[in-house]
Amino acid sequence: MVFDSREFLLRDKVIAALNSSLNLSEVMERVRGLFLELIPAEYMGLCIVAPGQPIPYRWLVPGPRVPLLEQSEYDKVADDDFVRRALLRQLDTVLRDSEMVSRRELEASQLYQRSQELELRLEHVMAVLMNVRPGVFGGFTLYRDRRHPFSERAVALLTSLTPHLANTVRNCGEMWVASTGVRLLEQIHENDRSAFIVVDPPALERLRSPRATTLLEQWFTRSDLHGSGLPEVLVDRLVALTRMSPDERLQANVWVRSLDDSHRVVKFIELPEPQGPSPWALILHEIPHSIPLPEQMKRRLTSRQVTIAQALLRNWSNEQIAREYVLSVDTVKTHIRDIFSKDRLNCDSRADFFYQAARLMKPI
Repeated sequence: MVFDSREFLLRDKVIAALNSSLNLSEVMERVRGLFLELIPAEYMGLCIVAPGQPIPYRWLVPGPRVPLLEQSEYDKVADDDFVRRALLRQLDTVLRDSEMVSRRELEASQLYQRSQELELRLEHVMAVLMNVRPGVFGGFTLYRDRRHPFSERAVALLTSLTPHLANTVRNCGEMWVASTGVRLLEQIHENDRSAFIVVDPPALERLRSPRATTLLEQWFTRSDLHGSGLPEVLVDRLVALTRMSPDERLQANVWVRSLDDSHRVVKFIELPEPQGPSPWALILHEIPHSIPLPEQMKRRLTSRQVTIAQALLRNWSNEQIAREYVLSVDTVKTHIRDIFSKDRLNCDSRADFFYQAARLMKPI
């Protein structure tokens, strides 16, 4: 669907707001007004879903208080939430209430009945459940309290923003911004294979973790370095990322170099900056080829896909995998495409797969 100039402008503003902080609550507050202007609705909410955890879901609802989505109230209707049931069957797909249940079933649901009791009158819903990373999902929902269904255009707009929403949830889970400056949220674990550098593009280094110098010296020679002292290949990737559209960045924010004994992976994350150009964090991680496939990933794959995924982590080529398991190269490619799909591991590439596997086995 072709969007008009107003929609394009608002969409760009929504994406900018999604990248304006690494505190998820702040992001939701900043994006609320823009989102509800782009896709008119009365309420919006983001539910972080982590099945099997002590608290399996957590709601973030910006703007006015919505009692129904507070933990104590939602617990009463969670088992009868037709929205959640429908989304679990179609990950990363925007659905309207009419595609989830009939109008009669909607009005008979505990969710609807309780909304009436709380004087919220949730008449229409549009939502998407995003596969953020193995074991973690993000459910984004828009609610209308009047009888005015969401349009196909609204579906197209939310669909176009879904990858950016998922990326925001993922990045906010990895990092945060303190009031005095840039800091990493999840402290880099005592880990001899990981480190980080914060850079002002194109190559002005702001800070680095102690391990970063050691890793860079192991990974690169003097002839590989840019005039700033940073590796030329990483400077080039960072410059390229700053020139890309938000949609293009989602496909290029992980760099990997595979050697005989390990994968060298760098994840690029743009950090919010209230004034001036944004700095970027470069998270460096060395992944041995012997890394096992994380259990969270195994649970989302078939037995054959597990075998292929383990071969990928050993840095086998498609041809090697085909020879070992007596498959055609095309069949191997199909398996890999399915493994990386949104319904499975939601990885953009081998590089992203290596990064996600390492993060789950030994968080960074």
